[in-house]
Amino acid sequence: MGSTRTRSEQLFASASEVLVGGVNSPVRAFRGVALDEPHKRSPLFIERAEGPWLYDVDGNGYIDYVLSWGPMLLGHADPKVIEAVSLQARKGTSFGAPCGLEEQLARLVIQAFPSVEKLRFVSSGTEATMSALRLARGVTGREKLIKCEGCYHGHGDSFLVKAGSGVATLGLPDSPGVPADLARHTLTVPYNDLDAMRQAFEHNAGAVAAVFLEPVVGNMGCVPPDEGYLQGARALCDEFGALLVFDEVMTGFRISLGGAQAHYGVRPDITTFGKVIGGGLPVGAFGASRAVMGQLAPEGPIYQAGTLSGNPLAMAAGIATISQLLARQDDYPVLAARTRHLAEGIAAAARDAGHPASATAVGSMFSVFLRATAPRNWEEVKASDAATFRRFFWAMQERGVYLAPSAFEAGFTSFLHTDALVEQTLAAARESFAAMG
Repeated sequence: MGSTRTRSEQLFASASEVLVGGVNSPVRAFRGVALDEPHKRSPLFIERAEGPWLYDVDGNGYIDYVLSWGPMLLGHADPKVIEAVSLQARKGTSFGAPCGLEEQLARLVIQAFPSVEKLRFVSSGTEATMSALRLARGVTGREKLIKCEGCYHGHGDSFLVKAGSGVATLGLPDSPGVPADLARHTLTVPYNDLDAMRQAFEHNAGAVAAVFLEPVVGNMGCVPPDEGYLQGARALCDEFGALLVFDEVMTGFRISLGGAQAHYGVRPDITTFGKVIGGGLPVGAFGASRAVMGQLAPEGPIYQAGTLSGNPLAMAAGIATISQLLARQDDYPVLAARTRHLAEGIAAAARDAGHPASATAVGSMFSVFLRATAPRNWEEVKASDAATFRRFFWAMQERGVYLAPSAFEAGFTSFLHTDALVEQTLAAARESFAAMG
């Protein structure tokens, strides 16, 4: 049971003296779930993690549904990943030069994603999307991009316009610190609205380089695409000569082995990946056809570089992770069914306690929204009962369940979240809503 938090509170107070907000990524500060009680204002400080469990510095254990924001499909501290990283660390942690591990991991990713013929590794999902945008602009000779309201593609300047994730959680302005002249090149439309996307294309004829999509949104909660939405976006990009970019930083290898593009049968022009391809270590990548990637330096004129790109630790962890996921392809449907059962069970517990609630789940991503119907876009997500979620978050934490500290983030399961752990979680949800009244 996660009840005593004294050491976490002390560490947060101390960290706040030297770290901005006491954290190194805003959503971790728990401001999106803060309540009036002093012990319900500060984040947990984690000491270790194993399998589906997190353990904080006060010795409390939690069933983890954040999983480092998605990548831990095999659970924390997977033995094969740890062994691979340990072996590589003894050989060296960074070379700033090519190593054979880069090719090995690239071939594994390409095996699962047929739309990708060549890859470029980077060090984060944000770097992947920033680089993909530069590539799309360079290939098309155009400057504008279309993104969806509430969708988050990292903290690059061009993407911090009506963004989701921590920006939504903290209620920040659309693009502070982003030059207006740059922000005007970002066109925003509602998710699941093809008419609005068409209008954006028509009003900016010949100027749109790319459409960036979270094919299943995860940064305003888990919001699936309407039937035909992704196919319609593909058709519009073809009609207007733009590139379709799938941001699979969150969905890659999680929605299915081949990501959302395999699940929905839609082939993007460029795909971006995040830390799942490095077993949770800092890594990202972007990939496309040989023709598109051939425009990137040193083969082409579009420049992108990074000292730690393809670093051997992340490559070793990625090889150990993706190799296991490829071998577990037949287990994905079981995990998806278990995830849906979890989400629908939590929503049912909320309704039984008198709270409107709905659930979404795609693959091993899920959300429970405290509203009667599942949202289709950012405006509908914002209509959820955030105040009740804050109380539910702390009630679940007190019962040993760790959820994302925001009403605007997806949850995740791993292959190690057993039926028994799901039932334990559902029992905690029923107790939490009953205690809330």
